[in-house]
Amino acid sequence: MDSEHQCQCAQQNEEELYPKLEEMIEQHKGRPTELIMALHKAQNLFGYLPKKAQEIISERLNVPISTICGVITFYSFFSTVPKGRHSIKVCLGTACYVRGGQQTLERVEKELNTKVGGTTEDRRFSVDVVRCIGACGLAPAMLVDNDVYGRVKSTKIMDILKKYE
Repeated sequence: MDSEHQCQCAQQNEEELYPKLEEMIEQHKGRPTELIMALHKAQNLFGYLPKKAQEIISERLNVPISTICGVITFYSFFSTVPKGRHSIKVCLGTACYVRGGQQTLERVEKELNTKVGGTTEDRRFSVDVVRCIGACGLAPAMLVDNDVYGRVKSTKIMDILKKYE
């Protein structure tokens, strides 16, 4: 992945990234039709879309902040809260739920001291729920980044997560 598409949030202080954001969106200046592209660039840079970045984009592209907020909340791939370096998605689809998905989720939340939609304090993990990952025969299942784990036992969750340190 090239540096323009890789989150640099863990590598630098957030304030140091704003000049880079200014450079990145300069080519979109005054072009409201390029809002989504500018938001993607900002999110790739920060790992999420901080309010200050939204304001800079609003000003440079001449797009009302209300429009930006509407776009961010409409598309699920945008986030206004910091995300972890690794994404955990616990499946709570029917098969996973029936076979213990809720207990898996509760154990993940307890072990990482965060809730669904949250990120660990060290920004290593973000936790979310999905309704199906297509691994019903392996229920309960979860994803860590793009890795599928099936027949997850709550006692093995920390063993799985240690692979991502």
